[in-house]
Amino acid sequence: MGQMLRLDVTGMTCGGCVRRAEAALAAVPGVTAARVNLATKRAEVEGPVTLPDLSAALARAGYPAAKTDFRLGVEGATCGSCVTRIEAALRAVPGVIRADFNLADGVARVHAFGGAVTGSDLGAALAKLGYLARETGSTDGTALREAAEQAALWRDVTIAAALTLPVVILAMGPHVWPPLHHWIAANIGVTTSNVVQFLLTTLVLAWPGARFFRLGLPALRHGAPDMNALVVLGTGAAWAFSTVATFAPALLPEASRVVYFEAAAVIVTLILTGRWLESRARGQAGDAIRGLARLQETDAERQTATGWETVPVAALVADDVVRLRPGARVPVDGVILTGAAAVDEAMLTGEPVPAARGPGDRLTGGTIVTDAPLEMRVTAVGADTVLARIMAAVADAQGAKLPIQALVDRVTAVFVPVVIGIAALTFAFWMIAGAGVGVALVAAVSVLVVACPCAMGLATPTSIMVGSGRASELGVLFRRGDALQALAGVDVVAFDKTGTLTEGHPVFRAMTVLGAEDDVLAALAALEQGSEHPVARAVVAEAAKRALVLPVATDVRATPGMGIDGCIGDAAWRIGAGRFFDGLPEALTDAADAMEAAGQTVLFATRDGAGVAVIGVQDSIRPEAARVLDALRARGKRIAMVTGDAAAPAQAVARALGIDTVIAGVLPTAKAAAVAQLQQGGKVAFVGDGINDAPALAAADVGIAMGGGTDIARQAADVVLIGADLRGVATALDISRRTMANIRQNLGWAFGYNIALIPVAAGLLAAFNSPQMSPMLASAAMAASSVLVITNALRLRRVQALA
Repeated sequence: MGQMLRLDVTGMTCGGCVRRAEAALAAVPGVTAARVNLATKRAEVEGPVTLPDLSAALARAGYPAAKTDFRLGVEGATCGSCVTRIEAALRAVPGVIRADFNLADGVARVHAFGGAVTGSDLGAALAKLGYLARETGSTDGTALREAAEQAALWRDVTIAAALTLPVVILAMGPHVWPPLHHWIAANIGVTTSNVVQFLLTTLVLAWPGARFFRLGLPALRHGAPDMNALVVLGTGAAWAFSTVATFAPALLPEASRVVYFEAAAVIVTLILTGRWLESRARGQAGDAIRGLARLQETDAERQTATGWETVPVAALVADDVVRLRPGARVPVDGVILTGAAAVDEAMLTGEPVPAARGPGDRLTGGTIVTDAPLEMRVTAVGADTVLARIMAAVADAQGAKLPIQALVDRVTAVFVPVVIGIAALTFAFWMIAGAGVGVALVAAVSVLVVACPCAMGLATPTSIMVGSGRASELGVLFRRGDALQALAGVDVVAFDKTGTLTEGHPVFRAMTVLGAEDDVLAALAALEQGSEHPVARAVVAEAAKRALVLPVATDVRATPGMGIDGCIGDAAWRIGAGRFFDGLPEALTDAADAMEAAGQTVLFATRDGAGVAVIGVQDSIRPEAARVLDALRARGKRIAMVTGDAAAPAQAVARALGIDTVIAGVLPTAKAAAVAQLQQGGKVAFVGDGINDAPALAAADVGIAMGGGTDIARQAADVVLIGADLRGVATALDISRRTMANIRQNLGWAFGYNIALIPVAAGLLAAFNSPQMSPMLASAAMAASSVLVITNALRLRRVQALA
């Protein structure tokens, strides 16, 4: 029997589906047997064939292979080289489509064919490299692991420091206070002192320092050395040389019989201290998503046949009725059944003033009922709630790999082997120069220790983690991580008009009718009452205001960007934009011209093909719009408007906001072409809120959806503003620019640090009669570099929203 491949298959409903799926798989070249099980929805295939080929065959047959995502917390990763090795190992597992590892949060994100790979498979692949991996989907679990990691590191730091201190006193004390040398020689002897240093240093390496050897030795054995390997080589060389000098000095030249136990012990202690500081700083970087997790309620009061019972939130299902007391946090998403209260929605909108909510209004899990009891019907639980989706979006953005990271990955993949080569050359140079094995060893160990790629590996992901986390706190969700980089580089910010630059609540202003006004308005409201378009709602609201009785409309059909057709009685009615009609009466077109001149949006209506009415509605410009556009211009961005509205009302809004570039009267399908036209002048970000904006949001270099918009708009966008405040656009741009600047600063420091200090560690300054860098100073500098990178990234937590 050949290799067996497994795939989970979607879309199957009957035995016929099974046969078609099996036939599609059997037709793939190389397949010797194919079986599909309807009950388990799983395909098993034998033969020399690849999973992508099988997936493509199933997709063509209409039964796509299922995809699944894994998140694994990985322990033991310390630097950019670890990132490269972990990702390569995961991608090598059969069934894995994509794998990315984030050094900042210690999580590997794997996208794979469903049924083809398990979390155990992924964990086993990493275990071969010496990394411990556990599946995780829980933020609380991540927090617990971080706490455990910090506790373990602090324990190791404490033990290492306690064992290292006597070594440092015995080795370095006589240089600081010469009488100590005479005391040691007279009371315990130099040889005994060296033996004590040997014992204590060996304990440091074998106990708290064992983590470096546990990961570094397999890395060396596999020919893929990482930062742990550098520490192993550096400390191991210092310890081995000193051990020979202590117990077999005759093997060394007399001038070289010097011990460097303190260097090995101090290197381990300082690097552990640096990692502990890194771990604490990374914990602060993850505060944003943990803050969101704290908004999740644990219990809820659910109605039963016998009364109310307190149950875990996880036990709630759709359509359950939940009671909310004043001051309670809403456990899941729902709709108010009874009661009215002020609800604190600051977590969503950023607005400090609670919003009035009553029967029929939606409630979002995580918001707070402030002043009165409510009863609500559950509409979404678990991963389907708004809060859960926000947390998932933040986690995905924090774990994303930006294009700029590709350069870092390429460098770190070869960096450690190059450093080992430089250390070897350094040792050889000083030996050839006649400086002696002691000087040569100190220089080589210093090179190995100072050239740590940790700062390189942390430079980008830590900034992304803090920047995207701060963005979520300010009401901005980066749904795609690379949008964080792309937004900083846009040249043009294009806006939809209705619902974006305007409030999205047009009000009825005027109506010219060839007939009985109320009868016509009632008929048109009957057609529009099923529409979600803001202009349609204005017509329905005016009919309700006049208390009109609406007739029954049948065969209602909407044509996107045009209008609505339907039948009322025996008459065929139509309402929509002017482009939806031919040959309208002059009386109506003249009235429409006057309405548009006043900045109103017009709707025409016909009955059995004859023009009967024109309606003018008008929307208010958002109060913050002018300030936001001025802020964008101050940041060097050009402003444009792309709208389906007619030219006259669009120009009225453009004049009020100082927008020079206006593309009006655009059908939804043509909005993508309008964006392409703007892209001839540079990269474009498009801001919209409606279904008709989805093509433009997808076509733009960066699509930004307003939080109050449609689900389709949010799905098409790269960035989502949680609230409906336009200031979020400027906030998103500021966070993007600041994050990219922060990444460049971190990379500049990380690369500059190594470029500057590797020659110094190799002994360059010794040529100018300056002291040689000691391994202890090299380890302190290396630890400080990583802490500095993370501390710089944490400055992004101070970014503020546009006032």
